[in-house]
Amino acid sequence: MKRALFSLLLATLITLRIAAADLAIPDNVTFERGVEFSNPTGQPLQLDIAAPKEGAGPFPAVLCIHGGGFRAGTRDGYDGLCVQLAQRGYVAATVTYRLSPGAQFPAAVHDCKAAVRWLRANAAKYRLDPARIGATGGSAGGHLALFLGVTAGVPEFEGEGNAAQSSAVACVVSFSGPTDFTKSYGKSVDAAEVLPLFFGGDLTTKLREHIHGSPLNWVTPHAAPTLCIHGTADPYVAYEQAQWIVERMKASAVPADLLTLEGAGHGFKGEDAAKAQDAMFAFFDKWLKPAAK
Repeated sequence: MKRALFSLLLATLITLRIAAADLAIPDNVTFERGVEFSNPTGQPLQLDIAAPKEGAGPFPAVLCIHGGGFRAGTRDGYDGLCVQLAQRGYVAATVTYRLSPGAQFPAAVHDCKAAVRWLRANAAKYRLDPARIGATGGSAGGHLALFLGVTAGVPEFEGEGNAAQSSAVACVVSFSGPTDFTKSYGKSVDAAEVLPLFFGGDLTTKLREHIHGSPLNWVTPHAAPTLCIHGTADPYVAYEQAQWIVERMKASAVPADLLTLEGAGHGFKGEDAAKAQDAMFAFFDKWLKPAAK
C-alpha cells in the first residue's frame, strides 16, 4: 500500500510539472522563472514570481511552498496558483528549497525564510508591500508555511541572506501540513520512511529534532493568523494534526481557523478543491488587503 500511495504522489507531481510547462500567462500578469534568491553552500536556489502588470502597488505578497515529503517536489507545481494570485492583486512567488536526505532539518526552513527576506529586500522592484507577506503550502510545504508563522525571529532558524530583513509572515494557509512529528509514526503511511530522512534518524535517535521541528511546539501569542485546511481521511498527515495546532493557537489568542473537508484525503479534488481554494483566497484577502480588514 505504501508503494502504491508513493507512486500516486509521484504521478501527481509529474502531472503538476507538465501543467506548469504548459502554463499560459494572461496579458495582465508578469511572470519570471528561475530568479535566484539564495545560494547556501554553493547550491543556487530559485523562485518563480508573478505580479499584476498594471498598478503602482504596493501589492500584498504570498510565498507558495511545494510539498513532496521534504524529499521530492518542485516549485513549478505552484506556478498556476501564483498566476491566479497575481490576477487577484498579489505578488506571488513559488520557491525551491533543499531536500532531504542531502539537506536535513532545518535547511528547508532556512531556505523558506531566506525567500521571505529576499521578497522584502526586493519589495521596490516587484512593487510589493513588505508588511503584507503571507505564506501557503501543501503537506511538507504546509509544515514549512506553518513554521514561518510560528518562528519569526528565532535565530537558529533564520539561515543566511538579506540578514537586515525580517522573515516574519503576516498570515499562513496550510493545506494538510503536519504539526507534531512525534505523533506521526503509526498514523501516517510513510512517516517511518520520510521523517528519518528529514531529521537524520527516528524517534529513538533524533527525538529532540522531531520535537524541535514540530510547529505545534513553537506556538506563542505572536504567531501569525493561520488557516488550516485538512481532509478527515488523509492517510499521510492525520486530520488531528490540524486540530491540535488550531486549538493551541486559539488558546494563545492567535486568530486561527480549521476548514474540515469530510472524507477528503491528501490533496483535494472537485468540490473540495474549489472550497479549499476559495477559503484560501478569502483568508488572504482578509489579512493581507487593508480594505478587507
